[in-house]
Amino acid sequence: MTMTAAVDDLQRLTVKNFGPIVEADVEFGDLTVLVGPQATGKSVFLQLLKLLVDTAIIHQEFARHEIDWRNNLNDLFEIYFGEGMSRIFSKESQVFVDDKPLPLEGLAKPQLSSASSERIFYIPAQRVLSMRDGVTHPFTDYRAGDPFCLREFSEKLHVLVQGEFVTGKFFPQTNRLKKCLRNLVEGQIYGNLSLIKDSSGYQKRIVLETREKARLPYLVWSAGQREFTPLLLGFYWLLPPSKTPRRQALRWAIVEEPEMGLHPNAISATLAIVLELLARGYRVCISTHSPHVLDVIWALRFLIEHGGRREDVKDMLGLKGSGADKIANAALQKNYRTYFFSHHQPVIDISSLDPGAEKPEISGWGGLTGFSGHVGEIVARVARRWEEHAA
Repeated sequence: MTMTAAVDDLQRLTVKNFGPIVEADVEFGDLTVLVGPQATGKSVFLQLLKLLVDTAIIHQEFARHEIDWRNNLNDLFEIYFGEGMSRIFSKESQVFVDDKPLPLEGLAKPQLSSASSERIFYIPAQRVLSMRDGVTHPFTDYRAGDPFCLREFSEKLHVLVQGEFVTGKFFPQTNRLKKCLRNLVEGQIYGNLSLIKDSSGYQKRIVLETREKARLPYLVWSAGQREFTPLLLGFYWLLPPSKTPRRQALRWAIVEEPEMGLHPNAISATLAIVLELLARGYRVCISTHSPHVLDVIWALRFLIEHGGRREDVKDMLGLKGSGADKIANAALQKNYRTYFFSHHQPVIDISSLDPGAEKPEISGWGGLTGFSGHVGEIVARVARRWEEHAA
């Protein structure tokens, strides 16, 4: 049993005793955000969701590259989650899809139907590895023990760069991002630079080009530009250059840590593109360690509950130009959910993000605001002590 047939209606996934996850009962929104410390199971949960939904596609990809898991669940998990992950499950592991149990053993049975279509596109946290030195890498450039989601993402970028950009210019691109989004990406990430394909050397590579036509190789880019570029190309995969809102049969997008390496203003620009995905009908899951991301989610929920208008959304994110109204209107029609993953504890629904909530997991946004509050308390204590001493 897989979830492919019901993916468009999928509302809830419950995972128990799987890797670091004690119990995660997640009801999905249009945008679902996972927060929590490292190694608490956020990525495992999202990768498992991908495996459950796209089992047949994943099997086909492994078979195409002659990777054999011998119908064994341990072997499948080793080549899917990555080396050392074969024992991620146990006899106590349980998975429920919309409250119906799903036997994990069925995932290892070959499902090679040619009629299957990919439903989830996964942008992994390790995406910067997909274009080392500015060069994209196909699936086969990785070891068998490297995580599948990274290998597949890298393969998609390689196909995109080699096949869909014959002009060799990646940014700015008028037929990929709306003007309001291009303005944000240009202003907050690339400045006056263009992102192009350089074919002058022995190997085609992606470089930044100045207005004076000087070409800047990958290693001299800023850290944020190196992190954002594969993310941008991933967004391009989801946003085809045609009147169709989504690529093929894709219905979901998973984006791990979209904030990596970015200034808060650039994070806002990235989230604006995420809202464009929502406007096009994608359901999106994000994992994050950024309080800035939750600032935006909290604000959107507040606007929805208190009669906010599209102008408020546009002002918050700096959306100006064609396409801004559609993105802002859609943002106010969506449902937003947030979950806190912690060590050795069940996952907590913190969707309200209420700063006045009694539960510290909710009021502290899963620990993302806790340090700032702690620093404030220390500073206030020192200030009081200083005043007392001065008196």
